[in-house]
Amino acid sequence: MNKGIIVDIGFTEYHIAWELQKVLHAERTAGRIPDVMLLTEHYHTYTIGKSGSEDHLLASAEELVDKGVSVYKVDRGGDITYHGPGQLVAYPIFDLNKFEPDVHKYIRNLEEVVIRVLHSYGINATRDPDYTGVWIGEDKICAIGIKVSRWVTMHGFAFNVNTDLSYFERIIPCGIFHRGVTSLSNILGKEIDMKQVKSVLLDEFSEVFKVEFVSSELNEFLDRFHINMEKEHASY
Repeated sequence: MNKGIIVDIGFTEYHIAWELQKVLHAERTAGRIPDVMLLTEHYHTYTIGKSGSEDHLLASAEELVDKGVSVYKVDRGGDITYHGPGQLVAYPIFDLNKFEPDVHKYIRNLEEVVIRVLHSYGINATRDPDYTGVWIGEDKICAIGIKVSRWVTMHGFAFNVNTDLSYFERIIPCGIFHRGVTSLSNILGKEIDMKQVKSVLLDEFSEVFKVEFVSSELNEFLDRFHINMEKEHASY
């Protein structure tokens, strides 16, 4: 079984997590760190992927300021999506050569992880043959957008747990006009224990990807592998 490190970085501004991913991607590509997965919740943010359109951002500049929402054009696949409190975001920095060098299979496996998590809550989630992600009927509950370079992954998936879905009303999520979004709390009609969701997610991730995780604090991880974020950040 492959080994990996899980680092829960708590609430983060999107750009900080993005820069961290870039540094870890370079370190993983060079073989200086093992596979690692970041878990986080972001402050209110809209991100637009490489195939996205700014036309799918419906909010005015004034609305964005009023709601305190940041906007970033990013280097992942996909269109526009929302990140915010109550949404569990996972960023695997994995060398697919250690697993299976097949990008489509990797995406299907990410979907499978979330489908299994939802099944543990008694919810029948599915894939859609036309759209990436995890769906409850016509509503998306988990968006996926990744980047793979030299077979090392970054970015990942955003799973709506206790997400304020009203923020999706100011975008066309993933550029899909005729579908909706939902969350675990919306389906079950109650606030969900995020700590429990993370625990189930890691169990299912370990099962699907055949990886054994150990947990680490971020600073402990950076110190262990001699990563200086200030120095590395200056190189971008």
